[in-house]
Amino acid sequence: MTTMPANQDKAIAFLKTHASSGASVVDKVVQTHAALVFLHETEALKIKRAVKYDYLDYSTLGQRHEMLQREVDLNSHAAPGLYHDVVPLTRAPDGAMVLGGDGRVVEWVLRMTRFPAEAELSVLAARGLIDRQLAENLGQSIATYHRNAATRTENSRVLVREIIEELRREMGGMTVQLGATLVHDYLDATERELRRVEGLLEGRSKAGWVRRCHGDLHLRNIVMWRDVPTPFDALEFDERFGTCDVLYDLAFLLMDLSHHQLDAAANQVLNAYLFHSETDDHYAGLAALPIYLAVRAGIRAMVDVQTSAVHEAPHALIAEARILLRQGLSFLKPVAPLMIGIGGLSGSGKTTIATQIAPLIGAFPGAVHLRSDLERKAYFKVSPFERLPAEAYQPEVSDTIYRVMRSKAKLALAAGEAVILDAVHATADERRLSEEIAKDSGCRFAGIWLDACTALRVARVGGRVQDVSDADAQVAVQQNDLPIGDIGWHRLDAAQTLSDLMAQISEHLPASAYRRQSTK
Repeated sequence: MTTMPANQDKAIAFLKTHASSGASVVDKVVQTHAALVFLHETEALKIKRAVKYDYLDYSTLGQRHEMLQREVDLNSHAAPGLYHDVVPLTRAPDGAMVLGGDGRVVEWVLRMTRFPAEAELSVLAARGLIDRQLAENLGQSIATYHRNAATRTENSRVLVREIIEELRREMGGMTVQLGATLVHDYLDATERELRRVEGLLEGRSKAGWVRRCHGDLHLRNIVMWRDVPTPFDALEFDERFGTCDVLYDLAFLLMDLSHHQLDAAANQVLNAYLFHSETDDHYAGLAALPIYLAVRAGIRAMVDVQTSAVHEAPHALIAEARILLRQGLSFLKPVAPLMIGIGGLSGSGKTTIATQIAPLIGAFPGAVHLRSDLERKAYFKVSPFERLPAEAYQPEVSDTIYRVMRSKAKLALAAGEAVILDAVHATADERRLSEEIAKDSGCRFAGIWLDACTALRVARVGGRVQDVSDADAQVAVQQNDLPIGDIGWHRLDAAQTLSDLMAQISEHLPASAYRRQSTK
């Protein structure tokens, strides 16, 4: 790193005491290695530091102006109203500085709306406030972001190869901090994994999944904005760094959630992302997720070591870097795929159980959870909470929904993922066909059937609020007449406590399907 000699002290002093509306004492200055953000009562003012690093150059006034304007261009669509404009900080003939004046420009300033620190997802994560609904909303938000991202022609295999080579160069000089054995094992494993999925990365590039993404999609760069989890502060200084497979972009967020010990939230984000992306390509693309996760963890580890050289607590950063590198290595350890069928009449608790199991089994971030209620809404192109008419539940329609679910399950199993099929599975054929998908994929199958009395099921469906399922008390009663026949799956009493049910289910799942939940 080289820092260019540039005196921004007077501009900094002015911005500490002035906002767009005039004099205003700054509440806080947020400093990073490349920028400063001055937080006033309702406004945030941002400038780039006059610095030059190996990977970015803000050393000239013109370059700082260009990068701030690019920030506005990259972020305004995803976060409308958060980013305003880039204005000059000028010096008047009498020597006074004016924000937005017409004198000689001494610095360029990005104006944003200030949001409370507690709106950042990193803060919500630290407080344990990323619940299932927020995680699902987050997955949907990122899926929308990626659908709107511009397609690029770069090759993901080449892009990932470049990053791995950079990690190899940089980590070669970090063996004292990270440990020679850990560095060797990590680099060796990433190289093997890249060779394994090179063809897949090529195919995803040709299919249009390399896009101008966010590039820095971790929890600190997502904020609750107008009640929606919203990415902001996209990587602006290098178009090549911001260009990647959309699943590589998502991997940064998933890795960060795992690092915060939020594996359940990571699983919910992934499943919501897969559903709202509205493409089957990503189910097959999950085979690329381990290398993407590992590389993201490696980059974070490398940056922590680099930052430790100028940090006030270097030992803490180095310890964190080792954790991240071990985490990256753990993403590359294969976990045997497993398929679980969960059946039972409406109100028996299928989705509750599936949501509990999904983060625990298979490769991180857990099982692909395919839910018939959601797939039916997607088939009819309505929102998840819009009620469907009775015609949408005719047997021939249900057969189609089950075929869609099995098709996605087959793709995910082939990608090495665990899968949960969450549906009534009322007929023997439905149960048999689900089992055959697992058999054809060469993986183990476990069938779980939840038994619940009519009164319990009626009470549960009656207590639902804004639920994807359309089942009501009348449907719950009518299902008693379904010709279920010999179940053939593990039958469990759904009236038990959730913890007792989970304990019983674990007895029917192979130990190899589970993974260790923490790398710390």
